[in-house]
Amino acid sequence: MTSPATPPAAQSSVPAEPKPHAPIGLGTSAPAAGGGASLPAWCPAWAERLGDAYLAGTSCVFLMHGNVRDLVPIAPPAAAGGPADPAAWGTVSDFLAREMFGRWDIVLAFDVGKGLRPLAGSDPNRLRTMAQWLTERLGNATTWPRDPDQAVAAIDAILERNLIDPPEQRKRIAIVLDYAQYLVPDGESASRSAASRLVRVLGWATNPLLRRVNVAVVLLADVISEVHPRLVQNPAITAIEVPMPDAAERERFAVATATAAGVKPDRLDGVKRVAALSGGLTLESLRAVITLSAREGTPPDGPEVAARKKDLIERSCHGLIEFIQPRLTLDAVAGHADAKQRLEADARAIKRGQLDAAPMGYLICGPVGTGKSFIAECYAGSVGIPCVVLKNFRSKYVGETEGNLEHALGVLRSLGPVVVVIDEADAALGNRQSDGDSGTSARVFSMIARQMGDTRYRGKIVWMLLTSRPDLLPIDLKRQGRAEVHIPLFYPHDQGEIDAMFAAMARKCGVKLAAGLPGPVDLQLGLSGADIESVVLSARRKGLERAADAGKPAGDTISADDLKAALDDFMPSAQGLEKEMQEIAAVLECTEKRFLPERWKKKVGEPGGRSHLQERLAAIREVIGS
Repeated sequence: MTSPATPPAAQSSVPAEPKPHAPIGLGTSAPAAGGGASLPAWCPAWAERLGDAYLAGTSCVFLMHGNVRDLVPIAPPAAAGGPADPAAWGTVSDFLAREMFGRWDIVLAFDVGKGLRPLAGSDPNRLRTMAQWLTERLGNATTWPRDPDQAVAAIDAILERNLIDPPEQRKRIAIVLDYAQYLVPDGESASRSAASRLVRVLGWATNPLLRRVNVAVVLLADVISEVHPRLVQNPAITAIEVPMPDAAERERFAVATATAAGVKPDRLDGVKRVAALSGGLTLESLRAVITLSAREGTPPDGPEVAARKKDLIERSCHGLIEFIQPRLTLDAVAGHADAKQRLEADARAIKRGQLDAAPMGYLICGPVGTGKSFIAECYAGSVGIPCVVLKNFRSKYVGETEGNLEHALGVLRSLGPVVVVIDEADAALGNRQSDGDSGTSARVFSMIARQMGDTRYRGKIVWMLLTSRPDLLPIDLKRQGRAEVHIPLFYPHDQGEIDAMFAAMARKCGVKLAAGLPGPVDLQLGLSGADIESVVLSARRKGLERAADAGKPAGDTISADDLKAALDDFMPSAQGLEKEMQEIAAVLECTEKRFLPERWKKKVGEPGGRSHLQERLAAIREVIGS
């Protein structure tokens, strides 16, 4: 028989080959109940789970999802004191071919772009042997199927033939199906041919004969929600999440990359600091940050790195999250004294590492204009951790919303500690109702609720739900163990708060108030922080106009006359019932009495006080149709 042609796109390219070593490999014996994998410490944690499930005989089909496009270790780390080797990292497919199935006879890969091909790591003899064996069954390499239906049918025929071969002729076969979301897509977008492929994969998973021989099928998918749910939910298929790299792995990779890029040894401490602060970055993104810094000659931990990290994470999340660099702390918040005191105490606990005492999340509620977003940002500044705004992750395409959210949550888990701000939470998070959207709202709600209630991330992911309508939020999200501290914010309710708010808004607008200002202000106006800012700006404009008319230079101090004119000219919003409804809703959600102004404490403390407020809220909602 003629020598086989070189198979198309046989290998993934890497910068260099790691030093040869014996593959860790799954054993060469067939799976047996009670078996388990004992892998070296340098291997990814998900590899041991895959090995345990396979050797125990519980699964021969695995669905790997999450960070499957990143680099993973494919060789042991350098000896202590020796130079780190950046070639010791490769793709997930590299790891499977070189290490996990490095002792197996055949490793066959398929994706809709490259078609069917063998994977043999860096061993040309092994590749040649695989190609020869496949050529005998599939013909010349140039004719190997690239069409998904034909490729899956060919794989099925190979596995069936291997089963009927005499035991001494059977091969140990591993199948790697990359970009599985395009091979067995979710039910909404599945065609008739996709259904046929789905049935074949399910058949492999449930075939007891395949579990008794050395056969393993690994599907790789970026987002598990894009894979057909019958695969995801099948008990015969083991789903394994590939997480973002942890701090130790980032440091090892960063030092190896920096050394290869020519970073001087005296700057490696800065590289380690970057690695420690680069939670949320993939190793590929971390390599881009370090090599770019080395090329430009800037310090590895310089200010440019933070900007690059922010840009890379936001781009990797497709704009679903936005970093906010807190410029202020809770000291900048005017008023809300008891709320500030509680938030400052929690911030100190997190900074001291007392995460078990930190709440899982907060519900910040109150009428519009009370500074909910501002106080959330200042809280992040007081803790000294990143602040992320979870933006609109909903898409018009079926399945993409859940995929967007799944990816964003994965990044948040690796970022911790982090403050996650969700503005207009009542509209963003949805509820258990499907509302005619094929169940998307219900699934989104379930994903958010499950993550919010995961106590492993207490103090690491701090949720801040902001809303002026907390009564519209599902109770599941507001219970203890999720957004457990409910802090209501109100308009300034005494002259001291009015004075503090005017001073804060003057600082924000870059102006000064003349001595004695603002003076007595009618509390019945119900001025919000936003209203006060508008009054200050109006007074500033009046001062500028007066100075221009007189031909004099304008100062930066607001006079008493200008402020009085601005207050007299200001007309509060006419939406009185809506503001009252929002205030009552905030009072009813409050979890600590000390957060309430005195007038609301009295109403709540009266016999039947809460019941009367609930009745008033229901009556207003009926009147305004909300």
